Amino acid sequence: MSSFNSSADPMGRAVYVISVAAELAGVHPQTLRVYERRGLVDPLRTGGGSRRYSERDLERLRRIQDLTAEGLNLEGVRKVLVLEAEVERLQAELDRVITDAREAVEKTHRQYRRDLVPLRQLPIPGFRSNRAASSGESSASGGSSGSRRSS
Repeated sequence: MSSFNSSADPMGRAVYVISVAAELAGVHPQTLRVYERRGLVDPLRTGGGSRRYSERDLERLRRIQDLTAEGLNLEGVRKVLVLEAEVERLQAELDRVITDAREAVEKTHRQYRRDLVPLRQLPIPGFRSNRAASSGESSASGGSSGSRRSS
């Protein structure tokens, strides 16, 4: 991985050697090796094979410590971490879907506004406007066109 020298994500920069990471996380370096063997952490390795931990790794180590302090064994911790990662992934997916849906609704509303024609401009078959009625074209003016006769 190239995050060892990456400055784009400061949380992901792997800069701490195992002894410093262990001290910052409040555990023994051998505990970090156990966590790595169990798949709980995956520190980056230098070209020479030395482990390097990032701030994100330290947050994970602290979470592992919290869970073990609550009584979970390492397999339980692993399962919790997997589930938390899945919840985070699903939340991000849900956020994307919500954003996409909002954008689609806004696009539809913009399209409706472009397609709508004000009622006063819309010709309606068989309907005479007020202007036509006031100019004497209506059947109420007494003309013979279209007027009904009662018998």
